[in-house]
Parts: sequence; C-alpha cells; structure tokens
Amino acid sequence: MKSAVETLNPTRVRLTVEVPFEELKDSLDAAYKKINQQVTVKGFRKGKIPARIIDQRFGRGAVLEEAVNDALPKFYTEAVNGAELDVLGQPEVDITELKDGETLNFTAEVDIRPVLDLPEDFSSIEVEVDAVEVSDEDVEKSVEQLRERFASTSPVERAAEEGDVVTVDLEAKVDGEVLEDGVADGVSYTIGSGELLEGIDDAVKGLEAGGETTFTSELKGGSAAGQQAEVTVKVTQVAARELPELDDEFAQLASEFDTLEELKADSRKRLANMKQYDQATQAQERVLEKLLELVEVPVPEKLLEDEINTRKHNLEHHQLGQMGLDLEKYLELQGKTVEEFETETREAAVKGIKTQFVLDELVKREKLNVNQEELTEHLMRRAASSGMSPDQFAQAVVEGGQVPLLVGEVARGKALAVVVESATVKDTNGEIIDLDDEEDTEEAAEATTEDAAASVESTEDKPEA
Repeated sequence: MKSAVETLNPTRVRLTVEVPFEELKDSLDAAYKKINQQVTVKGFRKGKIPARIIDQRFGRGAVLEEAVNDALPKFYTEAVNGAELDVLGQPEVDITELKDGETLNFTAEVDIRPVLDLPEDFSSIEVEVDAVEVSDEDVEKSVEQLRERFASTSPVERAAEEGDVVTVDLEAKVDGEVLEDGVADGVSYTIGSGELLEGIDDAVKGLEAGGETTFTSELKGGSAAGQQAEVTVKVTQVAARELPELDDEFAQLASEFDTLEELKADSRKRLANMKQYDQATQAQERVLEKLLELVEVPVPEKLLEDEINTRKHNLEHHQLGQMGLDLEKYLELQGKTVEEFETETREAAVKGIKTQFVLDELVKREKLNVNQEELTEHLMRRAASSGMSPDQFAQAVVEGGQVPLLVGEVARGKALAVVVESATVKDTNGEIIDLDDEEDTEEAAEATTEDAAASVESTEDKPEA
C-alpha cells in the first residue's frame, strides 16, 4: 500500500491511498464467506457455495463492494498512522479507482488537530484578580444566614406579613379549566422568599387564616409551563418566624463552638477560604484568556459546527427542559435576541475548541500524566456537582465510555496550572498573589477548563465506501 498526504489547510488534509489488489485477498475471502452465510443456491449446502457460483448468481460487483467496505477502515487507519496524523471526526472517502484484479485507489479528506506554536515559557503573562477581603458585614451576613436556619415558627392570629410562613392551598386554572396538576394543598411558603409563584407575596399579605384570593401568574413548570394562569390561594395558617438570640447559647446550638466570637472567627476564616478559591478560579480564567491570545489556533469549520450544535442541543433538551422552558422563553427571560444567542454560542464554541487544542498540546509537551488518585478526586467532584453518588457517577462514566474524557479534563487542569504558576498574578491592591496550594490550583483549573473546553476528541472513525 502507498499513501500520500496533501495539506488542504492548517486543519484539513487529503490522503491519497493506492492498494495493490493482492492486499484485498483477506477481505475478498471474508466477503465470499459472509455472502455464503446469507444466500442459498439450489444444489449447494449453505456456506459451501463456490466463489465462481456466487459471482455468476449475484455478481462480482457485490463481492467487491463487500470486500472494499471491509478493507477501507484498515487501509485508512494504516495511512493515518503512517503519516502520524491526529485526526478529528469521520473522513470523507471517495473511491477514485477500483480495477478487479489490479488496484484499489481512494482518497480520504479529514480534519486534523492543527500544529500549534506554544511559547517556551509563560512568564510574560500578567493578570489582575480581586483582592481577598472579608468585611465585618460579610461575617454578619454569614452568621445571620445560619441564624435563619435555626428559626422557629409559631401560629399567630393576625394578617400575614413579610417574612411570615403561611400554609396555603392552591388551585390553578387556564382558560377557565382547572389543570390536572394545578392543585396543591398544605403548601408551606415564606412570604418574600420568591420560591413559589410570581405575585403570590402581594396576594397573601394581609390575609388571615381562612382568607382566600385570586391572582394571575405565569406558571414556571408543569403541563402549562409558561402560560398565564388564574391562581386561587387560600391561607390555612399564618405562622411568625422567631429567630434565636445571637449569643453564646446560639453558638453552642448551631456549631461546635462555645462562644459567639469563636463562631464569628470561624465564619471569617471560611469566607476567606471561599474567596481565595474564587480568586484562584478568577486567576485561571484570566490566565487562560491571555494564553489563548498568545497562540494562533485555527479551528476546523466542521468541528465548530458540530460543537455549536452540541451546545444548542444540550441547552434546549437538557438544561431548559428541566426548567420547563423552551429556547424562545429562555431568550425572552435573558433579554437576548436570536442573533445575540447565535453569536454568543459560536464564540463560546470557538473558545472551547481553542482551549482544548492549546491545553492538550501543553499536556503533550510537558509530559503530564494523570494518576489514579487524581482521577478519583476529580470523579468525586464531578459526582457532587451532578447530584449523583460517586458510585453512580463512576458507573455511568464507565458504561458510557467516558473515562478518557475525565482523564483529559484532569490533564488539561494540570496544564493550565502549569501556566498559572509561571504567570504573574496581582490583586486589585497591587499585591502579587502566590497560588502555592497546588491541589487547590489544579482543582480550580479543572473547573475552569471544564467550563471552557469543547467536546473534542481525537477519533479514527471507520470510513465507508
């Protein structure tokens, strides 16, 4: 077999392959054997029909077609490996010549990962991030949120007010008809929380137990999601929320600390840790943006189209579907036009592909490996964010053949961490930030690359004649 490579552009090549006919022998034998098992000819046992009889009855062309379909993947893969190409997606194959007993010639056009020119070092990259500052107001807000969690309620005989917990019965009608899933009794709702229907706060404020009113609201979910409904709400109980006193007794109730001051000190420490992680994430994002500016990355058009379609599909059929929204309603809520949405999706897809190309190249150059412990830790984080148990998530990953994708995510996170370590990171106060916690840096980098990267994998899909 002989093959040659023609570069069509930085991300696409054409392979020209010439195969001597004798190299098709194994595929021809397999073709005759397969046809033998599929057909019957009077006078011959199934599977024992001579090749010349198959040629006479069914045509030599049918045999050649079967043989070529069997052989093409092997010869294509040999040509790809011989040229050391990093191919993406399925090739477009064209059989240019097939002479029985002489030769098989074909071409295969396929996208490839572009050759990238990465900087030798990344010390020229400099970014600014928010300073880590925890104010007394931040601490008070954190403690107040904890206090809210330990609030108690007690029924009161008065009209409902902001912050009260009301128990209500609801009935929703659309076009005068009660919806099958539009009735709910005994629903507990905190006035002002915004966790139920738009307009319900104004409707129930001022009502005592036994009071009833009707208001109009757009339904957020269910069979009539997105439609205007006439909602009847009946208050069956009004309860006032009582917050515990902020004192040492509360600290002992809500935490492992003996005093309120110790609780506040711990809250300040936890808030600082959270802001440090946010700062590290911000550093990854801004370093990544600078890195992409330094490297020229051509993007395969077909790959870009596929990535755009994948992102749209995931948004419409998974994220929005779970929220009971369609794309039109989503854009309305976001205040975006279709054109703005298309532009943003395309820009995000381009950035995702470029991110993956650059970081994968860096993984290769730096010879970065992923060990089992790193993969397990990443899997645990992904499981937590997905709402699944680690065992469930791991099983889904293995069954879906997604282990290489997770390995890639970890490796790209390590690659970005390498760049961040070389870059200069300053906060808004002008202080140089030393992101010296390697584990936290890589964890934040993994999160950053997960958000940015595309669904790009090197593939050698089987071509067909």
